[in-house]
Amino acid sequence: MKNVPILLTGLIVSIAFCSGALAKDAGLSEGQVAVWLEGYKSAWVERDADKAAALFSEDATYLDNPHNEPYKGRAGIHEYWSDVTSDQRGVTFDYEILTTYGNTAVAQWAARFTSVSSGATVKLDGIFLLDFDENGLCSRLREWWHVEVDQPDE
Repeated sequence: MKNVPILLTGLIVSIAFCSGALAKDAGLSEGQVAVWLEGYKSAWVERDADKAAALFSEDATYLDNPHNEPYKGRAGIHEYWSDVTSDQRGVTFDYEILTTYGNTAVAQWAARFTSVSSGATVKLDGIFLLDFDENGLCSRLREWWHVEVDQPDE
């Protein structure tokens, strides 16, 4: 059962790559997605919920966990970002765009930060499945990630 998340991620990426190969000319460019991801990076590094929310359409959904309800609209995304980043310091964020297809993009990302409350170093590695509207704003974000937490020596 341990390999199920890896298999699902592989399936998502495989479908996206095959789809992207068939219609690379339509929709988003990798450059447009890179601009958006740079904005996401900046918002996270700066822990700026206003900047993060501005990357999304008014009616966007943000699903950070497939077992929970998504955060809805800019206000919901802003509230989520304000809360989740409040304990993080020294954030780094890197990404690789895997493919685009129509108005959808798939990117692999990795982040690292320190939890102020525990002193732990947190490492995340994940996948974004992003849908964009005609204005280049994200209308739906779905993510899957793995976490590694290194507790400080006592």
